[in-house]
Amino acid sequence: MEDVLIPLNDGTRLAATVWLPEDAISNPVPALLEYLPYRRGDWTAPRDAQRHPWYAGHGYASVRVDIRGCGDSEGIMLDEYHPQEQADGVEVIEWLAAQPWCTGKVGMFGISWGGFNSLQIAAEQPEALKAVVTVCSTDDRYADDVHYFGGAMLGIDMLSWAGTMLAFQCRPPAPWRVGDQWESMWKERLEGLQPFAETWMGHQERDEYWRRGSVCEDYSRVTAAVMAVGGWADPYRSAVLRLVAGSDGPVQGLIGPWSHQYPDIARTPGPNIGFLQETLRWWDYWLKGIDTGIMAEPALRALHQDSVRPATHYPVRTGTWVGLESWPSKSVDTATFNLAGDLRSTATNAAQLAVVATPQHTGIDAARWFPYGNLSDLPPDQRSEDGRSVVFETPELTENLNILGFPRLRLRVSSTARRSNLFARLCDVAPDGSSTLITRGAINLCKRNGMDHAEDVVPGEFVEAEIELRAISWQLPAGHKLRLALSNTYWPWIWPHGEQGALTIDASGSELSLDVLDPAVIAAGGVSFEEAEQSAPLDIKPGPVLEPRPEREVRYEPATGSWTLTVDPNFGGNRIYPDGLHYGEEAVEIYRIEEADPLSASAESRWKISMKREDWSVRIETSATVTATAEHYVLRHSVTTYKGDEVFFEKTFDKQIARTSA
Repeated sequence: MEDVLIPLNDGTRLAATVWLPEDAISNPVPALLEYLPYRRGDWTAPRDAQRHPWYAGHGYASVRVDIRGCGDSEGIMLDEYHPQEQADGVEVIEWLAAQPWCTGKVGMFGISWGGFNSLQIAAEQPEALKAVVTVCSTDDRYADDVHYFGGAMLGIDMLSWAGTMLAFQCRPPAPWRVGDQWESMWKERLEGLQPFAETWMGHQERDEYWRRGSVCEDYSRVTAAVMAVGGWADPYRSAVLRLVAGSDGPVQGLIGPWSHQYPDIARTPGPNIGFLQETLRWWDYWLKGIDTGIMAEPALRALHQDSVRPATHYPVRTGTWVGLESWPSKSVDTATFNLAGDLRSTATNAAQLAVVATPQHTGIDAARWFPYGNLSDLPPDQRSEDGRSVVFETPELTENLNILGFPRLRLRVSSTARRSNLFARLCDVAPDGSSTLITRGAINLCKRNGMDHAEDVVPGEFVEAEIELRAISWQLPAGHKLRLALSNTYWPWIWPHGEQGALTIDASGSELSLDVLDPAVIAAGGVSFEEAEQSAPLDIKPGPVLEPRPEREVRYEPATGSWTLTVDPNFGGNRIYPDGLHYGEEAVEIYRIEEADPLSASAESRWKISMKREDWSVRIETSATVTATAEHYVLRHSVTTYKGDEVFFEKTFDKQIARTSA
């Protein structure tokens, strides 16, 4: 059922596509909802075709809805995870439950944005919503999303994702689906534009803005059953363990090697699994009452990853699938390493003090915040980064070290500046010296006593600070070394503070703690999945080939000490859809910094979109830039849209935002 319009109480109509079993009118079925801003008619259409018809073929009404102001839906999108979005979602669920082809029971699923709002809407407790599957999402919008990390502001996705969403906000509905009103709907969207970065950067502490929509504030509000899914290569993986640990209702966790993708999609790192079949077991149990055995599975199923050499992508990650009956688990112990004894460093002096004063371009080999499965997404060999950092490492291990959980770093540290960041990386060092990144974490020292407020450091005074690194599962084999690398800069992941300073680490008063998995659990294994299944793919044809360029390119100019990172996010390029739409897309991100000047940092995101079908054509060009002074962030966003060859709308947004703590 193409172009179904779902009416809301305020008169706005949301556009949906509904896939039904052939006999659903006479034999009603439960409904499954995926609710996104990413345009069901084009951008997510290939992915939608892989799963929604599959669910319909297995006895469900599978429904893909564009949120308000997106795709072919009416209205204006005000922000990500806005209360209006959640209220609309509750109404959509009520509408689905009332349809003659629906039994009155609804499930909700999604990846990333759709995973977020599945949890958020579940917290609203609509009566018909019985279960959700949330993939690559988080329970804490401040801790894990694209804005802040350890209380430090992101230089990378804070800007680039805001630029991406600006490009989405500017796209029109399709005339062949909404009719002649497409132009007035487009104009309403453009006139209602407000760049999201202006809002996100205006909330540098974990205030009510971030608490809203963070289900970790009160897990008991989520009464629907939750399957939480993540990938060890994805930034949201820690939320899976937190949801398993914190949720009061039924919850299962699943973490594989995957990037920011559904686990059945054949992107690196693999292997992909029969994820649709696994979710079908979930839906059949919770929405149809069929005992599929899903609730007999362990509370947490995870791929315990083998050690690998550094590479920017892995076709397949080897390891052992393990099952744990709970998280925290009795099968996981704690190993603690003192930075002055158990971990060796040439950086410490006789008093066991180490000075951390890293160049501003440390982090240039951080790779992508959101790995999507592209060839350059993952971090390369970390030896260059390690050389710019202060490192502590174990002797060669005499037996395997099996990490599964949250590495935690407790530090006694002083700073020469009032405001400083501290970044920590764990690396797997092979006998040949190659260094593979295991996991990482950060702390803005202003947030050392809580993310909801800022406390400047008294220069020269030692303070206690803790970093919880991202959850990981990794086996370091005997003969390898575990390396901890510390830096006070990490560009472009973290935006530098306005003043350059140095940190002093009291190694004897600092320690690293690791969650260590019992080898007996690895030996037992016992977790397996079917081969991946999907519906027939959508017949997408390639459009004109763009001029080849690297996905990721680093340029260094020794005369000025400047570093420029240029990134092609490679979201898909030009393509032709079965309905005749010729869709063109180019995007680039540029990050610059001088190695001795924190105020030289700049980030830029540019998009070009073209859409053409028969005699209808539009173009969209957007740009977003951020620079900073010691006191303010300086933002500029610009939008130009064309109807045919004529300018349809043009606007520039300029704003300065005070640096309150980031």
